[in-house]
Amino acid sequence: MRSKNGPKGLTRRQLLARATAAGTVFVVGSGFVAAKNAAWATELTKLKPASFATLVQMAHDIYPHDQIPDENYVIAVKGYDSADAAPAIESGIEALNAAAQARGYADYLAVGWERDRVDILRRMEEDAFFQQIRGGLVTGLYNQKSVWPIFGYEGESFSKGGYIDRGFNDINWL
Repeated sequence: MRSKNGPKGLTRRQLLARATAAGTVFVVGSGFVAAKNAAWATELTKLKPASFATLVQMAHDIYPHDQIPDENYVIAVKGYDSADAAPAIESGIEALNAAAQARGYADYLAVGWERDRVDILRRMEEDAFFQQIRGGLVTGLYNQKSVWPIFGYEGESFSKGGYIDRGFNDINWL
């Protein structure tokens, strides 16, 4: 609930950050990762479950949208669970965890506050691993038709006759 003076109580993002710090967001098992609240789960073939959970958290931290469900972030990074991508991803996750450990945390997932995780990511933003994940998320996350309505995007217009007759000239604020 928001007031004129700002948010009251905990925001969803703060609650999730604290839950992450307490280790309650992800259930990591042999070959699968699931949210504690059972909102999503996925089977893995090449990535370690803890690495995939870290990848999902990293995706949230790079492109944070409270309105986008966790499942869409999982879908966006699921492609990295392949024989070709997994070695580089595992190496990048190790570097990310080492950066978190240098700041006194057990690993990246143990960093409870989003601001602290973003600080870690900012120090890595020139690395090839970070650029690979950030670049892949642009299409992996935003090309999902289920997120388009969240941003007011109606999708491509060609199959519907183009934009000329579908909102091209509907500006009512001029």
